[in-house]
Amino acid sequence: MRLVEGGAFTMGSETFYPEEAPLRQVRVDSFWIDETPVTNAQFARFVEATGHVTMAEIAPDPKDYPDMLPGMDRAGSLVFHKTSGPVDMENAGNWWQFTFGACWKNPFGPESDLNGLEQHPVVHIAHADAQAYALWAGKELPTEAEFEFAARGGLEGRDYAWGDELAPGGQMMANYWQGLFPFANQCLDGWERTSPVRSFPANGYGLYDMIGNTWEWTADWWRENPQPVKKKAKDSCCTIGNPRGGTLKDSFDPSQPQIRIGRKVLKGGSHLCAANYCQRYRPAARHPEMIDTSTSHIGFRCVVRHSG
Repeated sequence: MRLVEGGAFTMGSETFYPEEAPLRQVRVDSFWIDETPVTNAQFARFVEATGHVTMAEIAPDPKDYPDMLPGMDRAGSLVFHKTSGPVDMENAGNWWQFTFGACWKNPFGPESDLNGLEQHPVVHIAHADAQAYALWAGKELPTEAEFEFAARGGLEGRDYAWGDELAPGGQMMANYWQGLFPFANQCLDGWERTSPVRSFPANGYGLYDMIGNTWEWTADWWRENPQPVKKKAKDSCCTIGNPRGGTLKDSFDPSQPQIRIGRKVLKGGSHLCAANYCQRYRPAARHPEMIDTSTSHIGFRCVVRHSG
């Protein structure tokens, strides 16, 4: 873990997506944070020690999902599949496939395994799985503000964790999609899917993969519009200290009123973020995810809040 000394920073962005605004002055206390996302090897040790069974390994109860299609009451998870050509970008079902038997130890389906992926971030992790690991390790999940502060690595007001240029001098600084998503990945970064942790330069705090590779769970409930701060945010009276997200009730997806499943904030973007689809390979980027959902591009890391 790395110690991130507490401090104030400008959280959010008014350049990319509306849910990242407004800019607000935020202060967080010091905390320790995992240097990398939790890897498959680390998660395997947790499972061996505890016998934990992830949500992706448990068949869903049709009573909890009244709109479930026949035959879908089997354990599995969402796996990304590259398309053969351009598709309707409004329908994520064109590239996501619910795959029976997919889980953290079988990331592409029941015939796959973790051979050669030991140092890749663990994926197919629902929020409860991340919380269970954190509890076992004597840690917690970061808040959205803690994650963003750590991801910025000490840089103030920059678009990316390394500056204002996505690929400075052509150098790939993170694992994201180069080319036209979801069918033409140029793999300039060397990876089609996840990459081993520490494959790209650390940020200013010595942290790896805070951007790209996998999305990461936070502890905060999703809130569409973060709490605004008065424009004179330089004044200490207008700085938000250790902010938290919304409430469970407010996190429900208004476009699916029949589903009452809370959504938590994901941070950091993933290897599927692309210039033409999801430019969320940035510290300010944020995304809501239902807590029961697991996919082939969601992982996590943990924090320990500093008490000394």
